[in-house]
Amino acid sequence: MIDGKLVFEDFEHRIGTVFGQSELAVTLRLEEATLLPSRSAIPDSRPPFSLIFIGPGDAVLPQQLYRLTHEEIGEIIIFLVPVGRDDHGILYQAIFN
Repeated sequence: MIDGKLVFEDFEHRIGTVFGQSELAVTLRLEEATLLPSRSAIPDSRPPFSLIFIGPGDAVLPQQLYRLTHEEIGEIIIFLVPVGRDDHGILYQAIFN
């Protein structure tokens, strides 16, 4: 597991890679990593960012915390929200601020 806070740089070069969710035997592919506008005046705060994942289209995962694993990052726990569907599957978003 990554020590400390997850940051945009942990994900920006991993678009198209797979994150596994072992309890449900589901894999999610990272589709987008986007920096968001910062409204924080707190020094040394993490710039906010958004991640979009795509998963299988046969069932929608409920919004909640998920333990995901990635071959380079290791294990992470993030809150995913289903945000849509396209021809390839269900889209999920995680926002970090």
